[in-house]
Amino acid sequence: MVTPMNFKIQFRALLAKICLVLVFGAVNDKRIVGEEPNAIRAEVPIGSKVEQLRFKDIRSVQQSLSDLGEKKAYVFLFTTTQCPIVKKSIPKVIELSRSYDMAEVVFVSVNVGAGDSIRDMAAHAVDFSIPFLTVKDYDLSVANSLGVSRVPECVILDASKQIRYRGRIDDQFRLGGTKPSASRADLKIALDEVLAGQNVTVAATTVDGCAITPPVTTAPASSLTFHKDVAAIIHKNCSNCHHAGTAAPFSLITYNEVVSNAEMIREVVLDETMPPWYAHRGHGKFQNDASLSEKDKSTLLAWLESKKEKGNEADAQPLPQFADSKWRIGEPDLVITMLEQHTVPATGFVPYQYAVLPKVFFQETWVEAFEIRPENPSVVHHCNMAYVTPNGASDETFITGYVPGGQPMDLGRFGNGVAYRIPAGSGLGLQIHYTTTGTEQKSRIQVGLRFPKGKVQKQLHHFVLDPRRWTIPPFDGAYQVRSQHVLERDADLLGMFTHMHVRGRDMTFFAVNGETRECLLQIPNYNFEWQLGYEVAPGTKLLPKGTTIEAVAHFDNSSYNPYNPDPKVAVRYGPQTIDEMFNGFVFYVDPHEKLDFEVSPKSGGRK
Repeated sequence: MVTPMNFKIQFRALLAKICLVLVFGAVNDKRIVGEEPNAIRAEVPIGSKVEQLRFKDIRSVQQSLSDLGEKKAYVFLFTTTQCPIVKKSIPKVIELSRSYDMAEVVFVSVNVGAGDSIRDMAAHAVDFSIPFLTVKDYDLSVANSLGVSRVPECVILDASKQIRYRGRIDDQFRLGGTKPSASRADLKIALDEVLAGQNVTVAATTVDGCAITPPVTTAPASSLTFHKDVAAIIHKNCSNCHHAGTAAPFSLITYNEVVSNAEMIREVVLDETMPPWYAHRGHGKFQNDASLSEKDKSTLLAWLESKKEKGNEADAQPLPQFADSKWRIGEPDLVITMLEQHTVPATGFVPYQYAVLPKVFFQETWVEAFEIRPENPSVVHHCNMAYVTPNGASDETFITGYVPGGQPMDLGRFGNGVAYRIPAGSGLGLQIHYTTTGTEQKSRIQVGLRFPKGKVQKQLHHFVLDPRRWTIPPFDGAYQVRSQHVLERDADLLGMFTHMHVRGRDMTFFAVNGETRECLLQIPNYNFEWQLGYEVAPGTKLLPKGTTIEAVAHFDNSSYNPYNPDPKVAVRYGPQTIDEMFNGFVFYVDPHEKLDFEVSPKSGGRK
């Protein structure tokens, strides 16, 4: 029954609703949850079809939406490394992802942090054990295409690439506080409805997280010039490798050379792939750190994004001078050359080749620097060297290696009188991994040795973390392997090195002593083509006897790894690139040792 009183109430309510529609437009209450205006995104409506998305993965490789393959659903989680709500929420999405068939659903973490580099993003994935693809949205083109304005906002696309859900994971974590539990699992419910072919009950929800900051644009500074501001950075960080006679593809010394490669330089500096350095800055300090400082990086990018003024010739920097030697350790005291010349075929996999160098060390020999120098470097991917006794060679007799992007073993850089001991009666053996180039090639390798000129005070020690009984399942994007070693003596840490193959994603070294667990080195985006050693200044990292050194690595056998030979196969330990390896090398000296003897500068034997 309608009375005059309730008629007036209903009329007023109807009038108020009409006013709201006139001002704000019609609102479908069943499809939007939340009170904030940003829950409604008219610019990218739910149901919009997404044609393409482009982003970079942790390896700085450009990927796109089409590279994700044909799936029933695509789930994008937008993140930064700083937002506290992201940090609390990531475990929920990881747990959710494990409950779905990866053949049907792909999860992608999209980093939109204005101050986050690709390496920061990769380290974040390691720290939170994110098992799915992690990518960088530099220019927010992905966020803008999907209508995302906050983190940790989520978007679901269906098989036809239509936006079916956009909003929160659930309502448990808010900036103002936390509920004991979520009242509704918004993301999971929406995903289940998409997979079931149903309409999404609640297609948009409010995200109470951190607002996305637009990318920092480096304002072109007209005052920056090559001669005054940029040349010194280039000469210090680039020219040492990029000059005539080196393996670098072009020279970077003069203004014209830099300007001619400006866009490439800008990209690799932004991605932090050049200068080559893969340790995350948040863990450990290394005396051979080749990365750009934040100040130099900002200056270089600002000049590259400006008119690239040459500047006043009076401000010109002296051109760098390079030693006229084919050896990076300087002229060796002893050079040993393979007797045999290997033939490398034009195509196909080449099994490891082995060679024993024509030299026997009849007396104990102490060496300060080794350099492995292929005469034809185009066919040598890497080469390991060990001393060989009548009992053969092993991990314990390993000396050094030639690897992509690596540097020779030069113990003189430590300045503490350390040298490597070769026992009497030993020879040197090489394990060589050749790579084909399309034409048949010849290869011979030389090894140069430099003996100590001052007193030998310490012997270099090392061990290798090398677990072997493991198999990476097909399509596993974050298979974990770990290994550990207990120090049998006090150690003054001098360096670490890791070797994996093309599925290697990251490796982290820890020192564990009682309740203390310290990260010594984190390589969050390992690169097979740039296997670097990380040197620690003597006396800066002392580890007591009984400390456990642990290395943890993840391997990416997924189809999203652009270098993966075949994600459909299980991968076992093996020496070839199609196999996988886990080698974590740790180098150290005894801090209490003081040998205090001299050697012959011609033979390396004790005087």
